[in-house]
Amino acid sequence: MASHVALIRGINVGGKNPVSMARLREALAAQGAPSRTYIASGNVLLDSPDLDEAGVESLLEDVLREEFGVDTVVVGVAEARMRAAVDDAPAGFGAEPHLYHSDVAFLRAGVDAEEAFAAFGLREGVDAGWPGKGMVYFRRLSAQRTKSRMNKVMSTPFYADMTIRSWTTTAKLVELLDAD
Repeated sequence: MASHVALIRGINVGGKNPVSMARLREALAAQGAPSRTYIASGNVLLDSPDLDEAGVESLLEDVLREEFGVDTVVVGVAEARMRAAVDDAPAGFGAEPHLYHSDVAFLRAGVDAEEAFAAFGLREGVDAGWPGKGMVYFRRLSAQRTKSRMNKVMSTPFYADMTIRSWTTTAKLVELLDAD
């Protein structure tokens, strides 16, 4: 059973930071953390009950650096926090995928969600957002997504301590936890 989800930012996108998921799973197993991966964009469900979220981040960052030469942000999310991301989402969040692009920005432990939320520039009529517990929920009107200010967060110090997943991926990761 997976105890954590590790969310890796910026791998296997447009040929940048290539990481073989099969090789990553082998490297983690060799470290005593058996894992499964979901799609090639850096979603790892791992069995590491002796580690906290920061320990998961360190483990993955070390393996990525040593095995693949990739230095990137990893956010460790305990199983309970991942489930809470779905269970405690704002009412109706993600329920209208034909109207909105909905995402969850997962924060490293110790990052204040209210402060991180303020770093997201919301454009009236396009964007909406809500701080959660260890995450920020963000959605943008699909028809006007090019006018969204979501990217503003990338130029702030908070971006170094977060990674973003679509609502679809977030819900799928919880579904995979339930399948364990």
